[in-house]
Amino acid sequence: METILNLDTQFFYFLNLKLQNHIFDFAMPILTDLSYWRIPLAIAWISLIIFGKRKGRIVGILLVVVVAIGDQVCNQIIKPWAARIRPCNVLEGVHLLINCTKSFSFPSSHAVNLFSGCILLSCFYRRLTILFLLVALLVSYSRIYVGVHYPLDVVGGMVLGLVVSLVIIITYNSLEKYVLKKEIKI
Repeated sequence: METILNLDTQFFYFLNLKLQNHIFDFAMPILTDLSYWRIPLAIAWISLIIFGKRKGRIVGILLVVVVAIGDQVCNQIIKPWAARIRPCNVLEGVHLLINCTKSFSFPSSHAVNLFSGCILLSCFYRRLTILFLLVALLVSYSRIYVGVHYPLDVVGGMVLGLVVSLVIIITYNSLEKYVLKKEIKI
């Protein structure tokens, strides 16, 4: 395990320090800060509910479910259990572009939430899968670039987001089949 954590730290330094540039120094803090995205995300979600017909309303509701579950599992169960300290709190020379909180690092909540939403959206809107993945990957990488997460934190968040979204999608599909069968029998 120590070898894996050492490699993770080395990879962190590579992604955080060696790939520094003025464009990323400007863009990554914006990508990673939810305050820039609250209104656009709220408008997109409300648009799904109002204009998305049945499919959009289902996606809107399921998005709330996957993000709520993923976020709670991440922050209330896994982070306290893993208790991994953020790199900006323990490593020297971190290229830190945002505030470094004292909360735990593993897994990245940003990655959990983005990947759970990305996978869900991709199942319903397949043509936009590349766009959803690109956004999720960029924001997840931004967490390393700004200095607040290790690469394994992001990978752990991606995996948890994937698992949560797949559980919800499978559950939804099973319930939908059961309800449709029941409607046909009546």
